[in-house]
Amino acid sequence: MVLGIESSCDETGAGIVQDGKLLAHVVASSMDEHARFGGVVPEVAARAHLHAFNPVVRQALDRAGLRIGRIDAVAVTTGPGLSGALQVGLAGAKTLAYAAGVPLYGVHHLAGHVAADTLEHGPLPEPCVVLIVSGGHTSLLLVRDLVREPILHLGDTLDDAAGECFDKVARILGLPYPGGPAVDRAAREGNPKAVAFPRPLTRPGDDPYAFSFSGLKTAAARWAEQHRLRGQDVPVADGAAALQEAVADVLTRKAMAACKAYDVRTLVVVGGVAANSRVRALAEERCASAGIELRVPPMTLCTDNGAMIAAVGGLLVRSGAEPAPLDVSIDPSAPLEYASLTPRARTAARVA
Repeated sequence: MVLGIESSCDETGAGIVQDGKLLAHVVASSMDEHARFGGVVPEVAARAHLHAFNPVVRQALDRAGLRIGRIDAVAVTTGPGLSGALQVGLAGAKTLAYAAGVPLYGVHHLAGHVAADTLEHGPLPEPCVVLIVSGGHTSLLLVRDLVREPILHLGDTLDDAAGECFDKVARILGLPYPGGPAVDRAAREGNPKAVAFPRPLTRPGDDPYAFSFSGLKTAAARWAEQHRLRGQDVPVADGAAALQEAVADVLTRKAMAACKAYDVRTLVVVGGVAANSRVRALAEERCASAGIELRVPPMTLCTDNGAMIAAVGGLLVRSGAEPAPLDVSIDPSAPLEYASLTPRARTAARVA
């Protein structure tokens, strides 16, 4: 029975998983507090985590019908993410683990996204290709045993992530924050073929698995600017639909190429942008055509949540992994190499 804590950005999440089965999860978002700034403010996020931590944990325990004494382990995101936000989650998780007398496990945030799918569809096939798409990350991974073996990066974003591109272009189009859901809603009324936006890094000779969305963002900005310079209204719905189509095309095209090259029959799409309707639909279409199984978590498990961290914690416990040391710290920019992430706190002696 593992309690998972997530606080890497603007969601405070607590989830409880027993033997790979989700018992409860609760998320408190501070998104509304950030909306007026057009993006996440780290200090505001950290303060929101402080206020939400105890109520979220209590609600998760109540929904599972448990007391803290029934928990066998606590897992917590130790990176990557916002430094202050991560510190709040880690401090709270250490307190809970100490109070319950149970081991603590540090978890890499992106490994949590991968494990989120296991709560819906069971253990991951070995191997599988995983496409992680979120506000800050876009990566293609080859995953064998998630908690026992290193995670192979086939390709990552060279600049803006897919979700970051959505957020920035949404602001240019006058759509509200967060940009991803706003673009998705606006695109329903638009024509995806109305604008010929570029497909970055898809030409012969380009890195087949790397991503770059900065140029696409710039192309969308120039397109909107040209309309405004001519005194015309920007056709927001068409722009949103065309942008969404370009992003979905690039993501799924590269994911399918990776599956073919590595002879993998399962594609797992995770992260906040996995909730995008066009990304899901195009992935389904292309996987069906290629005879590849597609696995995507439910919408509620695509965005940041404590259940996904608990899922990794449960896998670590069952694999016999060592718990985190007492001086475990955070790593706000940790690369994804292993699911377990237990950096040691830097002491004055080490610094000296």
